[in-house]
Amino acid sequence: MGGRLARVFRTFNVESRARREISKEKPTPAPRHPTSRLDELADHPEIQEEIYRKDDRLLTLLKDVYVESRDPPVRVKDGGGEHLPCKQEEKRLTKLGHLGDLDVKKVPKGRISIVEALTLLNNHKLHPQIWTAEKIAVEYSLELKEVNSLLEFFIPFTVQEFPKETKKAI
Repeated sequence: MGGRLARVFRTFNVESRARREISKEKPTPAPRHPTSRLDELADHPEIQEEIYRKDDRLLTLLKDVYVESRDPPVRVKDGGGEHLPCKQEEKRLTKLGHLGDLDVKKVPKGRISIVEALTLLNNHKLHPQIWTAEKIAVEYSLELKEVNSLLEFFIPFTVQEFPKETKKAI
C-alpha cells in the first residue's frame, strides 16, 4: 500500500515539472582563473620561446638513459577445459574400506581419511602401548609432530549404555 501511495506522489504533475526544468535558462559557468587562459600566452612571446626552446643539457641527459624492456613469457592456452595438475602428489592406498564404492581409495601422503583418523584414534585409546605416535606416523605416512597434535587434541567419543535399573535411579 505504501508503494502505491509513493508512486502517486512521484508521478503527480510530472509533465509540468519536466517542462519547467527544461525551460529554465542554463546556469552560467564559474569564472575561470586568469592564468588558465591560453590567449595570454600569445601576448607574451618570451613565454612562447621558452616553451618551444630545446635545452641541450637535458637532451644529453636524456640520451644517456637507456631503457630495456622485455615482455613476459607468453603462456600457451590450449582449448581444452581440463586442467593438468601442477605437481604430482604421491598417493597411498587407504587402510580401511567398509563402504565399498563410497570409500576414498587413494589419499595423498601426509594425509588421512576420516575413517582412518577415527580408527587410529580408537586404536590409540584402546591400546596406547601398541599404537604409539611413532607407529601411527610410520603406518599412515604422517609427520610425528602432526600425529602428536592429533592424539593430544582429538578424542573419539565413547558410547556408554546404562542398564535399565540404573536409568530409573538416575
